[in-house]
Amino acid sequence: MVLKHRLDQARLGVLGLIVEAVTMDFRIFTEPQQGATYSDLLAAALTAEKSGFDGFFRSDHWLTMGENDGLPGPTDAWVTLGGLARETTKIRLGTLVNSATFRLPGPLAITVAQVDEMSSGRIELGLGAGWYEGEHSAYGIPFPALGERFEILEEQLEVITGLWSTAPGERYNFQGEHYSLVDSPALPKPHQMEGPPIIIGGGGPLRTPRLAATYADEFNLPFRSIEAFKEQKDRVVSACEKLDRDPEELTYSAALVACVGDTEADISARARAVGRDVQELRENGLAGTPDEAVETLQRWQEAGAERIYLQVLDLDDLDHIALMGRVFNGKL
Repeated sequence: MVLKHRLDQARLGVLGLIVEAVTMDFRIFTEPQQGATYSDLLAAALTAEKSGFDGFFRSDHWLTMGENDGLPGPTDAWVTLGGLARETTKIRLGTLVNSATFRLPGPLAITVAQVDEMSSGRIELGLGAGWYEGEHSAYGIPFPALGERFEILEEQLEVITGLWSTAPGERYNFQGEHYSLVDSPALPKPHQMEGPPIIIGGGGPLRTPRLAATYADEFNLPFRSIEAFKEQKDRVVSACEKLDRDPEELTYSAALVACVGDTEADISARARAVGRDVQELRENGLAGTPDEAVETLQRWQEAGAERIYLQVLDLDDLDHIALMGRVFNGKL
């Protein structure tokens, strides 16, 4: 979509629409482990869809972070997405990202394929190695060392994509260090013929770019600087070239904390509501007035970002989502 920003008549002294050449997809990204019900997520997803956003994504965590009490408690990512699949019609849905330590790859492939069918083909799967040790110990989930977690992640990617790509009527077999599948019918198939797009992200300099080049449809770097994004994108491009894969086959995306307001008072109030400093968000996120936000997005586009995930931490503030939709999706 083309980012359209209608500037205020009082500032310009004229009516009009300024259309900047910022061609990006915009998605809302939520962190419900910080405290949200399914009803909260549904309201946010419906607002995002109505406001013209390309996607609505959620994290996959079981435990709150920081000083937040996390009430009323965590929600399951795929139970949530299954519900949203039936209550939305156009917006794409997915995880950013599932932890490979939480689920077995065969059942996860079944779950994602089912929700993809429930959504008529609007699902995307983000998958990572997992990093938050506290949530594992809190809910009795094994937390292997980092190297083993990456081994698990790679085998899960191989199994999930292998199950989805097995032709109907054929059988799928896999023998790895962590998983073994014997004579699997590889059913059900996702609604999307090529399978739901796979998102891989992170800042690791070696294994992450290789896995992205091998399995991903999209590479995402969350909450880093523009300079870090450019460096990591270059690593992914190099990894693709080593595998004789066209780097242009991937979509390159970033995630930014969003804090946009029409006035300084609005911006400050939104920052306070999520316990963040306005200046820090201006420097490291997508914060400020609509004018400032557009300028920030232009810099990300120049760095090679094709998609931006806007992290919304206050799910009670639906006006925030609607405002960004009007600014970024030409709805003003």
